[in-house]
Amino acid sequence: MASGTIASSDWPSAAHKDRSPANPAAARTRLIAIDALRGLVMLFMLVDHVRETWFLHMQVTDPVDAATADPALFFTRLVSTFCAPVFVALTGLSAWLYGQSHTRAEVSAFLLKRGLFLIFLELTFVGFAWTAKFPPSTFWLQVIWCIGICMIALAALIYLPRAAMIAFGLVIVCGHNLLDGIVLTPEQPFYPLWAILHQRAIIELGGGMIAKTTYPVLPWIGLIALGYALGPWFAKGSDPALRMRRLTMLGAGLILGFVLIRFANVYGDKPWFHAETPLRTVMSFLALTKYPPSLLFLMPTIGFGALMMALFEKVQDHRTMPMLAMLGGAPMFFYLLHLYVLKAIYLVALAIYGANKGTVFGVDNVATVWIWVALLAVPLYIPTRWFAGLKQRRKDIWWLKYL
Repeated sequence: MASGTIASSDWPSAAHKDRSPANPAAARTRLIAIDALRGLVMLFMLVDHVRETWFLHMQVTDPVDAATADPALFFTRLVSTFCAPVFVALTGLSAWLYGQSHTRAEVSAFLLKRGLFLIFLELTFVGFAWTAKFPPSTFWLQVIWCIGICMIALAALIYLPRAAMIAFGLVIVCGHNLLDGIVLTPEQPFYPLWAILHQRAIIELGGGMIAKTTYPVLPWIGLIALGYALGPWFAKGSDPALRMRRLTMLGAGLILGFVLIRFANVYGDKPWFHAETPLRTVMSFLALTKYPPSLLFLMPTIGFGALMMALFEKVQDHRTMPMLAMLGGAPMFFYLLHLYVLKAIYLVALAIYGANKGTVFGVDNVATVWIWVALLAVPLYIPTRWFAGLKQRRKDIWWLKYL
């Protein structure tokens, strides 16, 4: 089962404009760029979940097998790799921005409550949207669970000095692949904890129920810490031109560093190989581990996110920016909505056409995935825009901030 990405909270957003008297136009530009980037990766997420809906019969491995995978399917899957890293980093950044108008204790409390709520959502509404079974026999501990755990960890980490936060994040993100050789079995001590932290595994819960740790959380905790530490670049009154230069240098540096380390083939992920065709060789070079995310998985994805953030801030007056920002202003609503819409469409197709691909219904080509993304984008955007506006207008309804 694939999983998408989302982070939702009552953080500052373009839908909740910064009302600081100091340079309000620059502050609004900054927040629109953040929401627009979040909205873009949500569209990437939609691509992956449509693929997962219509290509259940063509599951891909982690990393995708460059020697055997259909190139169209490989690169369609590759689009989604940007989602989780960008969302987790933006969650950390948004927590820092929230702290500009709240005390550290208030930010910590909100992160704790928010994290617990996301874990609850994963185990209930999100899990049901994937399986349409209740009660489930399998709890898939996926991206919403992961972000929830990361928020709970960040609730404690925000008390660290910024330098310590950066060091903590870098040590985990850059060094966690040294732990890849530690593989525990169910009978060994700390197996459940290690399965949650770093080893994708199955945890027996009793009563015929199991939990699958699709998203081991340790590297993501390092990433959310780095996202939080990036916050001062986005402070009120900060220079947008300087921020864009910094983001461009960060993004280009991460992508260049990825190419160099990946080419050396000595650390950070499974080795790549020279294949029978140049295309297959490139696919091998780009086939990276997401569960848990390797160093080399995070470098180009975060690099891409930094470059897109700089670009969005530069072109924030373009007509597409408000639409992307609106998607990014109500991410959890969009996430739940699209999961249930996709499940409903799949169940209708299954009822009409039957299981034409073994035990599931599916389509024959990847082009159908992209057609469905195009067909669904506007119908999903309209209610998301309405809900984002509702959140902005109805501050008196406390529970709206959790969606």
